[in-house]
Amino acid sequence: MSSSEANKAAVRDCFEEASKGNFDALQGIVTADYVVHPEEVRGPEGLAEMVQAYRSALAGLSVTIEHQFTEGDYVATRTTIRGRHDGDLMGTPPTGRDVEFTGLTISRCRDGKLAEEWELVDTVGLLRQIGALPEMAEA
Repeated sequence: MSSSEANKAAVRDCFEEASKGNFDALQGIVTADYVVHPEEVRGPEGLAEMVQAYRSALAGLSVTIEHQFTEGDYVATRTTIRGRHDGDLMGTPPTGRDVEFTGLTISRCRDGKLAEEWELVDTVGLLRQIGALPEMAEA
């Protein structure tokens, strides 16, 4: 397996294991000095804590990888995240609504593990789906 393919596999494993709540697996997938920007989440424990907040708020949390591209040590991944809003989410009480939103993550790998990531998530779309933001007016 090429290093590009190995890096893509590590990113896929991270999304899969984290979304399932298998946080012990993160020790072998991300580096000890791993960081997520812009949240500045650090290490496998920080990643587990961040993901657990979503798992607690979104029952049946699932992450589908739509596309992945590599360039050197970097992997770009476009995802769709789904779940049911059954817990507090960013200060919004449970609504029971099914939600679906997208994300884009750029991962930098080092020695076959994730060392650093930059995430852009459609938080506005997610908050609109749970009624935390008003719908946009139509023109």
